[in-house]
Amino acid sequence: MEIYMYSEPQTSMHTCRCTDGCAPPACPFSLNRKESCPLNTGIPASLPYNQRRRSGSCQDPNPRCLDSWPLCSVYLSSFQEMIKKTSMYSHPLIHHLMDPEAHKEIRENYDDKQVVTEIMARCFTPTLITTTSWEGFHFVGHEIRITEAMDCYGAVVWPSALVLCYFLETNAKQYNMIDKNVIEIGAGTGLVSIVASLLGAHVTATDLPELLGNLQYNISRNTKMKSKHLPQVKELSWGVALDKNFPRSSNNFDYILAADVVYAHPFLEELLVTFDHLCKETTIIIWVMKFRLEKENKFVDRFKELFDLEEISSFPSLDIKLYKAMKKNRRSA
Repeated sequence: MEIYMYSEPQTSMHTCRCTDGCAPPACPFSLNRKESCPLNTGIPASLPYNQRRRSGSCQDPNPRCLDSWPLCSVYLSSFQEMIKKTSMYSHPLIHHLMDPEAHKEIRENYDDKQVVTEIMARCFTPTLITTTSWEGFHFVGHEIRITEAMDCYGAVVWPSALVLCYFLETNAKQYNMIDKNVIEIGAGTGLVSIVASLLGAHVTATDLPELLGNLQYNISRNTKMKSKHLPQVKELSWGVALDKNFPRSSNNFDYILAADVVYAHPFLEELLVTFDHLCKETTIIIWVMKFRLEKENKFVDRFKELFDLEEISSFPSLDIKLYKAMKKNRRSA
């Protein structure tokens, strides 16, 4: 019986720095002993063994490979470090952070918070107590003072109105308001209409009859002697007497502005009819909406049946989206 002995090739982490006088090539960087290892210590390969040993470079107990022992330890620790890093990067959280989509989400959230902070910084409260309470805002280079009525939802400045004001101011070149015919539905306190007026538009601010007094007061107080065109205030109950108060033949609006007009009220179908009635084919709707309930999503779906809807901006921290819409072509609808 013949017995064959198998010998493991010496190509492990055992690494040689010398080029001469070793066992069969063990350096993974140089399989040819005549070729220098990239981590050569600088000790001449031709130096006799005993001189190399005296130089203090060889701590390998194996005299066949004089300089390999220290590097074996170095490479072992490097290998362990690599394994440790590999284990770290295999963590699900690390994969999430390294995902391009996750980076995009983080960046968008950061941008959202930055913009929202800037928008909210436009608000200020009076330092002195006055007979009439008011809240202040800085837009279009003006200090705007708004009187609110806490007993009515429509007479309060909601975040959606601030978002729309900020958008109109910062996008004044793309959405030029100068000498444009603009109508705001659900104007409430009138802040959005005031900003549009200060930007140079012919503004018609509309809302329910019980809100017109406060609306007129705020608009007059903040646009008189400041605006190019004095805004009008008109009653508009959604879906009611539209042909009488706003005949289609005279509707020539370039922009329809709406902030937070969709919420838990029973007049969403009437609101949709009003949008449709006031629009001509070239009218642009700029609409800011806060999402609260499922009704909002259903209204958006209904809205898309009549209008081409485009999301311009989103503010996740406020649950608010800003839309641009235009009437669908009748022949393609």
